[in-house]
Amino acid sequence: MSRKSEAAEPAVTRETAEDVASAGRLKQIRMVAGLIRKSDPKALPIIFGSGLGVLAVLVVVGLLTGLAAFLIPLGVLLGLLVALILFGRYAQSAQFSAIEGQPGAAAAVMQNMRGNWTVTPTVAANRNMDVVHRAVGRPGVILVGEGNPNRLAGLLAAEKKRVARVAYEVPIIEYQIGDGDGQVPISKLQRKIMRLPRQLKPAAVSDINHRLKALQPTLQAPKGPIPRNVRQPKMPRPKAR
Repeated sequence: MSRKSEAAEPAVTRETAEDVASAGRLKQIRMVAGLIRKSDPKALPIIFGSGLGVLAVLVVVGLLTGLAAFLIPLGVLLGLLVALILFGRYAQSAQFSAIEGQPGAAAAVMQNMRGNWTVTPTVAANRNMDVVHRAVGRPGVILVGEGNPNRLAGLLAAEKKRVARVAYEVPIIEYQIGDGDGQVPISKLQRKIMRLPRQLKPAAVSDINHRLKALQPTLQAPKGPIPRNVRQPKMPRPKAR
């Protein structure tokens, strides 16, 4: 997984995105607009310009054709619709920039997917903080890894083998988050998963989830000596007879 330099701070932080989620509706819109402006200064002019452009075209057509009473209200509605669509897309892009490169970013994206998905973050991990998240839905079992590509290959393979023991004859799809060859950028993960073909019926999905509950997370304990300043627990004294 590619790492950004520590000197380059993201325009939108994860803490700011969480503040937006807890704000009221009108305040939320203003805060999201601020996040969009920080993420891309040209975004808001594009949004407003597109909406006004649609309105202007329909106004001109209405005046030339004598249908202004019909086309001007239609232009207002279409202009607002175009502006809202662009606003939503830029807001989503700002959200991705807020979590990109942070641990657990893939799990956050997967948990916000539309549809009947069962997402389990960090089903496998190692002492180097490489992690694998799991999602179960009608396309099958989706395994998404975050971390070093070289270490993730083995971690994903081990988790796939472990899942296959209980989810036999079920499609198991693997993804690695990153910008390298064969990896999926965090901004495209949700779209990638949602476009997978639906191969399982709802009853089969419920059955797979039931089987996977029996699997314990494979978290590796960090290796190394126990610190000397850690106090060992006292053994219970034998009761006097």
